[in-house]
Amino acid sequence: MPASPSSSVQAARKAVADRLREVRRDANLTAKDVAERTGWYKSKVSRLENAVTPPSDDDIRAWCRACQADGMAADLIAASRSANNMYVEWRRLQRTGLRQLQESYVPLFDRTRVFRIYCSNVVPGLLQTEGYARALLGSIAAFRDAPDDVSEAVIARMDRSRVVREGDHRFALLVEESVLRHRVGGAEIMAGQLGHLLSVMAFPSVSLGVIPFAVDRRMWMIETFSVYDEKLAQVETLTAQVNVAAPSEVGQYLKAFGEFSKLAVYGADARALITSAVDALE
Repeated sequence: MPASPSSSVQAARKAVADRLREVRRDANLTAKDVAERTGWYKSKVSRLENAVTPPSDDDIRAWCRACQADGMAADLIAASRSANNMYVEWRRLQRTGLRQLQESYVPLFDRTRVFRIYCSNVVPGLLQTEGYARALLGSIAAFRDAPDDVSEAVIARMDRSRVVREGDHRFALLVEESVLRHRVGGAEIMAGQLGHLLSVMAFPSVSLGVIPFAVDRRMWMIETFSVYDEKLAQVETLTAQVNVAAPSEVGQYLKAFGEFSKLAVYGADARALITSAVDALE
């Protein structure tokens, strides 16, 4: 069972807080001492040591200065930034619009050789048609009150999808059958999207599996996630993107993907489910 994204982030932040406490204790200082030397309230020291409030870079520098451990500041700042980058709110990622976010994935996609993607809610971005992407990104922009650059974002999403057709990449993609049935953009757009899925199944680099409604589940549905070359897992929640790089946690997502793979159908059986979803649109 993969660890919840929020618990992973909290564990990383707690590790930073624990290191701050160790620095203070190694200096033989009390929390009150640190508060006095930094000019903070004692409650702030407590919040930082108990991972209630993530420290800023300046907080860490001030803490290390107070403990006469300036040489440790750089490592602590790096660890803190890593913890903070694990959990990135969509509103932060999308504050300048959706186009820039789409483009930000290109370097990762270009260097990834093997993609493993599980989607429980929508068609994977790499396999979306222009119409489907426009409808979906339009809904996202409206829900999150993001700047309206949907047209530019769609172009960027279509451009980054070139990795499916170009380069030395392999794609293992799994979708729940419900993804085929949820209408995004209306019947005509959905029909085009489902037809595109049938087309990409012919690509030698693409393995597309569908997990049927009727399967006897040994693995429950979880949030959409992607694993890149067994090095990085990205998990999508309603409010944030969670980046998981710890090998043990990436391993859990790989294990979950393996379990989902056993539930899925492929080839003719998968095409039959997609065709059935097309027929249901009429």
